[in-house]
Amino acid sequence: MKTIYDIQQFLKKFGTIIYIGDREADLELMASELKELYDSQLIEVKDYQSAALLIRTELQRLQEKK
Repeated sequence: MKTIYDIQQFLKKFGTIIYIGDREADLELMASELKELYDSQLIEVKDYQSAALLIRTELQRLQEKK
């Protein structure tokens, strides 16, 4: 996964579509969903780690903009 869009498409495979309208809230909800999938052993470690890193990076970028 290289983009937030890739994460959204990945989550769609599990029936999860996230769109609240607030970018920061969307990212936090995606992180929560990914954690839940990982804890349930439904996704690989590498998928979880790469997605979590992307989300953290994007959240930091958004915080710096404020």
